[in-house]
Amino acid sequence: MSIYAISDPHLSLQSGKPMDVFGSNWTDHWETIKKDWLQKIRNQDIVVVAGDLSWAIRYEEALADLSAICALPGHKILLKGNHDYWHGSLKKTRKLLFNQTYFIQNDAFAIGGYVFAGTRGWKQRGEETFSAEDEKVYAREAERLSLSLQAASKIEGEIIGVSHYPPFTQDLRASELTKLYKYYGVKTVIYGHLHGPKIKRSEYDNVVIEGTRYILTSCDYLGFKLLRVRE
Repeated sequence: MSIYAISDPHLSLQSGKPMDVFGSNWTDHWETIKKDWLQKIRNQDIVVVAGDLSWAIRYEEALADLSAICALPGHKILLKGNHDYWHGSLKKTRKLLFNQTYFIQNDAFAIGGYVFAGTRGWKQRGEETFSAEDEKVYAREAERLSLSLQAASKIEGEIIGVSHYPPFTQDLRASELTKLYKYYGVKTVIYGHLHGPKIKRSEYDNVVIEGTRYILTSCDYLGFKLLRVRE
């Protein structure tokens, strides 16, 4: 069993929103991801997809995108991203998933000696545009992460964190979220969200904060290929 990760596929198989408007590297990006996935992943392997799964607004629009992910081999562990507006009900979302696919929210999922826990996250305190409303969202995300890690701590296995937003500050320092990961002994956290010029900064290649390694898995950063996190 190996663990792979990728994030931000931004699918629009039904809603018809092409990603190549963000650059020619995004042309047919899902076909590139899918080809690599089929070459690498066995049914016993795990693939973490850390948010921004679909551009869809409603469930009926997201169904084709979710089905495309579910149909692929391996155990799929999904998380909400900031663009996953279609996700309104955990119960409803989980009803749409099949073929070894699981959606994390306020809980944890264990398989093969690993326990996956996390939350979407949010922009960080101290950012220029951080508002009073952002503080409310941030506090809620911190509580969700705490609930997820509490659940994970009750299960035997190595905890692997999953976040959509970078859990650390813009200057790559500790935050309330990274301190929660540290408290629960998490050594590896998978995250996404960053695209374009931001991800060309070499600082994001190997971020280690208080003993926890944060791995960026945005699909364009990875050249639209899955990254192996564990053998």
